[in-house]
Amino acid sequence: MTENDRPWVAFYGPDIRAEIETAAYRTLGDLIRSVADTYGSAPAFTACMPNGMNGTLSFAQVDELSDAFAVYLREVAGLQKGDRVAVQMPNGLSFPVAAFGILKAGCVLVNVNPLYTAEEMARQFQDAEPHALVIVDMFADKIAEATRGHPIPNIIVTRVAEFLPSLPRGIIGLVQKHWDRSVKPIEVPHIRFSQAIRAGRAHRDRDRIEVALYDKDVAPDDIACLQYTGGTTGVAKGAMLTHANLILNMEQTLEMIPALERGKEVGLTALPLYHIFAFTVNLLGLYRLGARNILIPSPRPLTNLKRAFENYKITWMSGVNTLFNGLSREIWFLDSPPKHLKLASAGGMALQVAVATRWQEITGKPLLQGYGLTETSPVLSFNPVGKTRDGSIGVPVPSTRMACVDDNGIPVAQGERGEIAAKGPQVMKGYWQRPDATEEVLKGGWFLTGDIGVMDADGYFYIVDRKKDMVVVSGFNVYPNEVEDCLSQHPGILESAVIGVPNESTGEAVKAFVVPKDPGLSVEDIRSHCKAHLTAYKVPRLVEFRDTLPKSNVGKILRKDLRAQESQDQASE
Repeated sequence: MTENDRPWVAFYGPDIRAEIETAAYRTLGDLIRSVADTYGSAPAFTACMPNGMNGTLSFAQVDELSDAFAVYLREVAGLQKGDRVAVQMPNGLSFPVAAFGILKAGCVLVNVNPLYTAEEMARQFQDAEPHALVIVDMFADKIAEATRGHPIPNIIVTRVAEFLPSLPRGIIGLVQKHWDRSVKPIEVPHIRFSQAIRAGRAHRDRDRIEVALYDKDVAPDDIACLQYTGGTTGVAKGAMLTHANLILNMEQTLEMIPALERGKEVGLTALPLYHIFAFTVNLLGLYRLGARNILIPSPRPLTNLKRAFENYKITWMSGVNTLFNGLSREIWFLDSPPKHLKLASAGGMALQVAVATRWQEITGKPLLQGYGLTETSPVLSFNPVGKTRDGSIGVPVPSTRMACVDDNGIPVAQGERGEIAAKGPQVMKGYWQRPDATEEVLKGGWFLTGDIGVMDADGYFYIVDRKKDMVVVSGFNVYPNEVEDCLSQHPGILESAVIGVPNESTGEAVKAFVVPKDPGLSVEDIRSHCKAHLTAYKVPRLVEFRDTLPKSNVGKILRKDLRAQESQDQASE
């Protein structure tokens, strides 16, 4: 595989560098301290509850609190440079304090989905072997089962309302304890996050500890995060993302959005911060900009976002296709779309053209699609502002090469389909303790994404589908994204997902799972619509109506769950 030329650079515009030679900061700890020095008392993070109750931490407060937590980890918990610390919590003020404290301590952050079952937690803990766990109290009842056989020596428990003013903090605590009983007794030895902060602060002040010394020996190529993949191709693997990976990817992404101004933006974070997209772009990127980051603990139902839009002048937000599709159908959002929005960014799954078009019509602002993976920190490509192309994932971000290759790693002709390979400073070091898996995806400095795509003459890339999701009908390739995009254009369809199912005559057949918007929608309506836009072998042979579709915690529709259900149903017949 050779590096191709870069036709996409012509579409960057005068304000975008083609190459980012060196990172602006040596480590994430340096970034956190430097930004705090610049923006001081300005609001950095605001947690907004569904009823509008909120709390805010300034850049200076986040810096001081995360310093105290770093001292706790090193001086009280006894952790050393490179030790892993798992963080398992929804969006809230505790997240940046914990994450930044871990990074300042020279430790490795391990993000964990807070909705994991005890069994899923156990698998990740067994693989990462964390020395400490910071977990929200709502899910702490799973710790005992999740750590059986491989205990975690330091358990720190936080609250959803941590760092909120005393009144809303008290109200939320009472509701959780006595009304919805979402907080259960914790059966393992632990310390409260607030106590850990106080203990760290006391050590720091008494012993005059200079926190910056903890990470002075951390190199840019040292691991900052173990970010676990979703496990869509098997057991989840921990991508080793370095300080340089994350800092440079943050800069690469911000470089593509010059409309965002330092010290002037208000960003909305509805995606969970433990997800790599929100972690790099929202947590690190908005912080780097000196923006105010509005954190939404849970975006479901979508009315949970209503008060955030009402109370704050949102200028930018990120999300996945399902989030933007849902918002564009909410009456309250249609009645009062955000007035200060500059643009929105989509990633995590394919952005359907119909959704992007509807968003532009409602808000008057563009919805720009980007592309990336956990293993690439995550952003590989992005649509330049003012130069977007429908259905495209955009062009490679600065210092990034992308190509479509065949099974032998040879670039295919321009316009032909091939697996997308990428090369750049954001590509992971490898998979944690899995050299064989690393060798499967890193070939000669190029990362094989597993996605099938095409590149046009100008260097814009288009995702056709995941390599493993492709459906083969009588020898013809059918890509579910294409069929789903067609279905999304039907006014009577709210959501859809397409998979392949076994068929005696064609090998596989296309099956569509549809959540109808119109209760009178019929199978024949759907097939007629598809016949008007797709060649015959791509038209769904089978259609199943559903009330809902299985989704990940970030709202990504899970085809693998539908395939598993389908296999189980067929086996029981």
